Amino acid sequence: MLDISVLILTYNEEIHIERCILNAQRFAKEVFVVDSFSTDETIKIAAALGAKVFQNKWEQNYARQFNWGLDHLPFQTSWVFRLDADEYLTDELIKELQYQMPQLDKQISGLVFERKMIFMNKLINRGMIQMNMLRLFKVGHGRCEDRWMDEHIILSNGHTLQLKSAFIDHNLNTLGWWLTKHNHYSIREAIDMLDTELYLFDHRIKTDSLNKDAAMKRAKKMKYVRLPLFWRAFFYFLYRYVFKGGFLQGTKGFLWHFLQGWWYRTIVDAKIYEIKQHCGSDPVKIKKYIQAQYQIVIE
Repeated sequence: MLDISVLILTYNEEIHIERCILNAQRFAKEVFVVDSFSTDETIKIAAALGAKVFQNKWEQNYARQFNWGLDHLPFQTSWVFRLDADEYLTDELIKELQYQMPQLDKQISGLVFERKMIFMNKLINRGMIQMNMLRLFKVGHGRCEDRWMDEHIILSNGHTLQLKSAFIDHNLNTLGWWLTKHNHYSIREAIDMLDTELYLFDHRIKTDSLNKDAAMKRAKKMKYVRLPLFWRAFFYFLYRYVFKGGFLQGTKGFLWHFLQGWWYRTIVDAKIYEIKQHCGSDPVKIKKYIQAQYQIVIE
């Protein structure tokens, strides 16, 4: 096994956790699960498979939960891999890790991989913008930036290396579950976009501290924020579905690009519109409104 620990955050992930842990055990020495007091069989399944399970109260923030794991888990390895419960590594990526890890330059402290999406059991490979993510890093050399959405691993020192193979995001829940989840995500995305535009938070991660791919994604998001509400969601859908060929993937491809590229982002814009109708562009008023209406405290 490679000198890697895998860190998985969970809450009611009984449908995914066995697949995720068994996949991680193919390449990692240790698998840690930080659970937010699941009410299903997640903990029981994880423990039975040999994962080391810890629990911590969810603070409605992925980054804080992940960083809690970095600060409190007894890692015995030199590297840690961030893996979501509905994700897994391809055979090709596992083989590439086994080949690359023993010969890495000492200056490399983070590895970047492409994430590919499977939606309704179909690989979405047309109309997608390539998603490269830093997911594997040396223990003590990285933390997750404190954002409401679109959070990335930040390296304190060293360089990154992009591998050729990919890992997969493949959620097995129903479409209804997906819609409910993204409606919930939409207020978090709205907060993140309002922060990008109006600087709601007192602390911000400098773009130059991100790896190249994350910095490019953040720069594109800055441009997106400056576009008109609602129109930007429509144009983004057209770009993905028409100009990048999403229409070539049939019904499931249409549903993915429409729901994730237009419907979801229109809901985000609608919530931004509603907030600005009540608060204008005053960050203090916006924070108070979000706390009152969504029970979310913005520090």
